[in-house]
Amino acid sequence: MADEDRLAPIIVIKKKAGHGGHHGGAWKVAYADFVTAMMALFIVLWLLSSDEKVKKAVGGYFNDPSGSGKLMGTSMAGAGESISLAKDDMEKLKDKLEQAMKTLPKFTQMKDQVQITITSEGLRVELLETDKGMFFESGNAQPSETGKEILVSLSKEMGKLPNNILIEGHTDSKPFSNRLNYSNWELSADRANSARRIMEQNGLRPDQVKQVRGFADQQLRKKDDPENANNRRVSVIVQYLEGKPQPAEPEKPEKPEKPEKAEPSTHAK
Repeated sequence: MADEDRLAPIIVIKKKAGHGGHHGGAWKVAYADFVTAMMALFIVLWLLSSDEKVKKAVGGYFNDPSGSGKLMGTSMAGAGESISLAKDDMEKLKDKLEQAMKTLPKFTQMKDQVQITITSEGLRVELLETDKGMFFESGNAQPSETGKEILVSLSKEMGKLPNNILIEGHTDSKPFSNRLNYSNWELSADRANSARRIMEQNGLRPDQVKQVRGFADQQLRKKDDPENANNRRVSVIVQYLEGKPQPAEPEKPEKPEKPEKAEPSTHAK
């Protein structure tokens, strides 16, 4: 028996000490639910204190989580109102401008030199020059007859809009050496200003143009060919609105209010 006892295996049983006990990890689930509820509360409180634009954007996201109805000009997604409606108006305006230009006598000559695109800034109309100078003669800030015709046509349509207008002038990289102390910077700004004057005289409102920019050759259209004639251009940008424009109604004269009849007093004097 003594030998058998010595050969018997020794079994050691270790008990792991822990604080979970019968609770397990249930408290973690409860804590996560509490944090989620608090986050939802803070989001609701933030929304209640936000302006209408933010509320519509957040509401649009939940109506369209895929973000197919993006708001142009912002980083917010959703099918909310606001600038997405103005984008639809830009599509209509683009068609209207194209139809208006087709009525010009020299449209067939200039159709390839007029580019109309919808960008994140608004509707951009670019008048691209040719080697012979279609809209502006080389080195001259005054537009040609063709340039005037198309600027007048654009101003008549854009003047009907509530949108603001930006006008840009661009040149190629060929040095301007006809005059002292006069460079492509001055030429690009002068051409944009000439376009502004013509457009304001033929349809734009006096306060409709918000910026006139001269970029010289800093934003080349054809960077691989800096002296290409298409780099010389004037751009007219119709900016987006921050909401659906309401049609202007003529002011009506206010009718004088009829004096209310005094009711007999029931109180003794």
